[in-house]
Amino acid sequence: MKIIITGSLGNISKPLTETLVKAGHQVTVISSNADRSEDIEALGATPAIGSIENVNFLTQALAGADAVYAMVPPNFGASEWKNWIAGIGQNYADAITANGIKKIVHLSSIGAHLENGTGPVTGIHRVEEIYDKLAGVAVKHLRPGFFYTNFYANVGMIQHVGIIGSNWGADTNLIMVHPTDIAAAAAEELQSDFTGKSVRYVASDERTAAEVAKVLGIAIGKPELPWIEFSDADNIAGAVGAGLPEEVASNYTEMGVSVRTGKMFEDYYKHKPVLGKVKLEDFAQEFKHAF
Repeated sequence: MKIIITGSLGNISKPLTETLVKAGHQVTVISSNADRSEDIEALGATPAIGSIENVNFLTQALAGADAVYAMVPPNFGASEWKNWIAGIGQNYADAITANGIKKIVHLSSIGAHLENGTGPVTGIHRVEEIYDKLAGVAVKHLRPGFFYTNFYANVGMIQHVGIIGSNWGADTNLIMVHPTDIAAAAAEELQSDFTGKSVRYVASDERTAAEVAKVLGIAIGKPELPWIEFSDADNIAGAVGAGLPEEVASNYTEMGVSVRTGKMFEDYYKHKPVLGKVKLEDFAQEFKHAF
């Protein structure tokens, strides 16, 4: 098959590309960075360099494809982040329709069953709605949990203040996932014969925030590392102080509220998947090397 991979050579897209090339597929990787071309070619894939904000570019890049792995990358410079996410989803949909492509594996998110109140995931919910309206196109929405790799954003906090935390408490249950487990699920779905519109949850481990602090703390030699719950206002102020735009900080804090209340994960518990291979202790060793 000819398969289009979006997301350049990110934490999911790179191992996904490697798997599909090894399986004998013709893979094109879309990236906005021309410097990525050689790395993409080194994997045995074809680079398509351009902006996903350009529908004409996307239409050309998707020509002749049998399937598309569609993900919307983060854009911390967007003035209205949710609308920007939905807009990129519409761009993909337009290019897919123009080329008559019949299969999409969409990187959605846990919490995307909710219409609003989930920060950037609200935008992803809107993308799900866009794809679900595509006639004659099979769509698999992958809804992964909280990326382990998001904890890298807490390295500075741990180093300078000796704590880790967010605007949810230590007893909050977290559904977490490693990017390689998502890549494995995406590769499986892209090579399968699914039909219609459906959802697949992807998760690697389920732990409380307190357990996250303990496991990461032990790995970095700080076994007493505490998980601290911040107020929503402090969470926004801290994120802005760390350099994030207020639009992004507010959206992440809104998402944190949905985690704190449990709404983010309510549909997951109704459709729990078999957990992936990479457990929290495994990721802790990666975190240790990055600390």
